[in-house]
Amino acid sequence: MSLSKYNQKRDFKQTREPQGKIGKSASELIFVVQKHAASHLHYDFRLEINGVLKSWAVPKGPSMDPEVKRLAMMVEDHPYSYKDFEGTIPEGNYGAGNVIVWDNGTYTSDEKTESDEKKLAADLKKGRLSFILKGKKLKGEFSLVKLHGKQENAWLLIKKQDKYATDSDILEKNKSVISKRSLEELEAKAEKIISKKEEKETLKTVKKKPKAKTTKTDFIKPMLASTIEKPFDDEEWVFENKYDGYRTIAVINPSEVELFSRNRISFNASFKPIAEELAKIDHAVVLDGEVVVENDAGRADFQMLQNYLKTGIGNLKYYVFDLLNLDGNLITELSLLERKELLKILFNKYQFTNIFYSEHSVGNGIEQFEKARKNSGEGIIAKKANSSYTVAGRSNNWLKIKLSNEEEAIIIGITEPKNSRKYFGAILLGQYNGQELQYIGKCGTGFTESVLKELYTKLKPLFLDKSPLSKKVPLRDKIQWVKPKIVCQVKYSEWTQDKNLRHPVYLGLRIDKKASEVVFNDTKNENKNNSDVNNLNQNNMETLKETKTENDYDLKVGKTTLHLTNQNKIYFPGEGITKGDIIQYYSEVSSLILPYLKDRPESMNRFPNGIDAPSFYQKDIDLDKTPKWLKTKKIFSDSNEENIDYLICNDKETLLYMANLGCIEINPWNSTIKNIHNPDWLVMDLDPAKEDDFHIVVETAQVVKQVMDELETECLCKTSGATGLHIYIPLGAQYDYDSIKILGELIAKEVQTRLPDTTTIERSIKKRNNKLYIDYLQNRRGQTLAAPYSARPKPGATVSTPLEWSEVNNKLHPSQFTIKNVLKRFEKKGDLWEPVLSKGANIKKIIKKLEENQSE
Repeated sequence: MSLSKYNQKRDFKQTREPQGKIGKSASELIFVVQKHAASHLHYDFRLEINGVLKSWAVPKGPSMDPEVKRLAMMVEDHPYSYKDFEGTIPEGNYGAGNVIVWDNGTYTSDEKTESDEKKLAADLKKGRLSFILKGKKLKGEFSLVKLHGKQENAWLLIKKQDKYATDSDILEKNKSVISKRSLEELEAKAEKIISKKEEKETLKTVKKKPKAKTTKTDFIKPMLASTIEKPFDDEEWVFENKYDGYRTIAVINPSEVELFSRNRISFNASFKPIAEELAKIDHAVVLDGEVVVENDAGRADFQMLQNYLKTGIGNLKYYVFDLLNLDGNLITELSLLERKELLKILFNKYQFTNIFYSEHSVGNGIEQFEKARKNSGEGIIAKKANSSYTVAGRSNNWLKIKLSNEEEAIIIGITEPKNSRKYFGAILLGQYNGQELQYIGKCGTGFTESVLKELYTKLKPLFLDKSPLSKKVPLRDKIQWVKPKIVCQVKYSEWTQDKNLRHPVYLGLRIDKKASEVVFNDTKNENKNNSDVNNLNQNNMETLKETKTENDYDLKVGKTTLHLTNQNKIYFPGEGITKGDIIQYYSEVSSLILPYLKDRPESMNRFPNGIDAPSFYQKDIDLDKTPKWLKTKKIFSDSNEENIDYLICNDKETLLYMANLGCIEINPWNSTIKNIHNPDWLVMDLDPAKEDDFHIVVETAQVVKQVMDELETECLCKTSGATGLHIYIPLGAQYDYDSIKILGELIAKEVQTRLPDTTTIERSIKKRNNKLYIDYLQNRRGQTLAAPYSARPKPGATVSTPLEWSEVNNKLHPSQFTIKNVLKRFEKKGDLWEPVLSKGANIKKIIKKLEENQSE
């Protein structure tokens, strides 16, 4: 399975490389290093794990020096028998060139374990494995550490400090350990052949003429989608219909067809007509799709599907949207569009009656969402076009965007809490149908622990011994009935045929409604018009009023009206700077700061009573208490273990809204919601031990610039607005946070070795010994720093100000830039921070340069 890519890349009628087959050592695991003169000379480092050779291309070759970290690019698995391959790969073939076995031997995990292979395989998945090599040239402890780069599988090969460590160049031993020849001595006898098509073209050939294989396919646990609230347009995404049915995995082998639920429950008996139709497929495949029952209007109806399971009556269909295995080849690592293209070609071979290829559109999510709304659909699924398939996992590469409606409902009871939940499990909902109170569903989602406690406290005085309903509720739960007095708001997907809410989610209480006013309406509610605030026909942004005599007033910005409050409140007592002054500053600087806030989650640091009073951080926005025009984004928080509604600041009105909340400083994420796991820049935060140590900060910044110049990589500097400096390295969202943090550590260590007496990378304050801290740990998901042009809650109302490198000298101090003087500077200098949003540096290039510097 893992050798399919290896086999696809090679024409074994033209190359003497061994065909891809699983193999295994009799006792100890083996490793091999092959010196390979292909388009570029490199060394192929291979470790035996699970019957194949896990392989990395090491451009500069292994090193026995612990100070030297070699870039290693992981490539496709090679067969076990490749360990002895030497010779010439003919011109026109993949990897054409000469190969010798430069080193070989056995290896073990560096930890005592019952099974080296299991330990090493597990470590490989984690992206960090350590091992001991027992080769003819390479000996001792080594590590491979993964750098999670975008579209690159970059690792570092590192020699650990032990008795074998040396700074002598091991590569000078240049002969094969098998043939005793050097690569230069190996004569090239390649014959010219027809150039082999690129891998993608090979895939297309496989698609057109799939070869039947005897390898049996098996169940694959499906990929799950994350949930977002709003549709979007993006050319890198495709959009599909969201079906209201049962997720179904079809496993098709020559002798049988099996249908499974996402949890591997057999659907064969339930959906027998689907299984019978799929038997037409004469390939071994695994399909992913949704089984539905459609009504006469052609819309999937979950209630009709439920009835079909009982009666077998209904228009049963299977919409297939993904192909996971083709003829024994696991293709989950292919891109979504490649998998769907294979699927479509496969389906074109057959005439199905109740099996359908699930179509998609590219880029136009908002339009597709509106079509789903008009067709009374359940919503849409957004999928990243170039993404692979995450087996048995939930991923942000698939996003479900559901159509939901809202309804007022009376709380008529609660169920007993289960597992770790406290207070109650779910609320029972009711509405009046005439004079009769009727049950409309059970709602168990939408509650935080604090909401559970608060709502339980409100309901407890209203507990009843008997049900307030005239009809029995079809539930097995233990119910505590409640006097029908409290009204809440819920959102839901649809009304069922039993007149119950489907997928209700608790939104909050309605204190403005009496229970008697909450009546059942059997007709569909029309969407209400947007508020007048959102329909204002203002095309041009208006600036703030020049006079601030009013403490509270309304301000029109674009199409939005802001209600600004407490404008005369003193925020900076020493200077008499008011809340209104801060809002005025952000109004003036909005065009400069907004490009560095756009699409970034905001961690709001609020100072409602100024810099001398307590402040608090707010990440989770209360959607019920904030204007509807604000843009928010649900993002899963590892620390909170739940989704958080982050505010997104894309416009001037949102920026001023934040300032009116008391956000003196603006703190965006380093990544955007479009690529949440990949930051746009790497940050080096230079934090002095003492305020009067700013001359050390300047010296350290100059050394950072020196290092980055040597690495031929751009970096930018700004004042923190407090006591330090921030240095940013543009990266263009090419690499994820883990990789950036590792790169930050490498650069920080290089700087620290040049300034050992004044700097440290020690995280513990107690262990820093009053040295300047080079903080590279700001490069973590969810970490924030003050944005460029952001004011700071420091005496004087200082501003985080972008600098020219010529200004980073002993005359510099952060206190010289404040909201009172920076506007003239910005007008004169323009936006010095603009390069930070460029395409960015190349981690491979940086690491190669670091290697070269270390070896000089």
